[in-house]
Amino acid sequence: MNKIIAVALAASLFAPATVSADEISDTLQAALDAYNDGDVAYAIEELDFARQKMMAIQADAFQQFLPEAPEGWERVIDNDMQAGLAMMGGGMGASASYNAPDNSQYYSITMMADNAMVATMGGMVANAAAMGMKVERIGRQRIALNEGQAMALVNNRILITIDGGDEALLMDAMERIDFEALSDFGN
Repeated sequence: MNKIIAVALAASLFAPATVSADEISDTLQAALDAYNDGDVAYAIEELDFARQKMMAIQADAFQQFLPEAPEGWERVIDNDMQAGLAMMGGGMGASASYNAPDNSQYYSITMMADNAMVATMGGMVANAAAMGMKVERIGRQRIALNEGQAMALVNNRILITIDGGDEALLMDAMERIDFEALSDFGN
């Protein structure tokens, strides 16, 4: 336990000196104080709380990779996606639906990272051609297409799924994703 607290404290010490104390650094300090006082159970509770807060910050940053809606379309972000992932083994997720102005077309984008579902579905995306799916590319990124769905696996840890629409619409939606920036996320 001492190693975990030391790492958490070290991380908080590398924050810029101009930043005032925030909820996370206060919680990390409370964990260290509790540990020094011999209250290991409370120290663990505080570390868990700080971890949850940091994961929320990272999840919010991940959501920024959802592309803007095409001109005239509406994008609606699903703010409950992260809560649903907690029941599926954790990780990060972001989801949005995209609607044409006249509601004649629709698609949704779901992104998941560092989740058991990514490992399961990632194998399917990696072997898409062998499974009879059509495979296209956007730059270096492989895209698997199958019956109104497009999937991409970024760095073997981020799964992007786009549902709805024809192949042209799915590929247009995939082209709006910044795969390069997404591949650097969390590294």
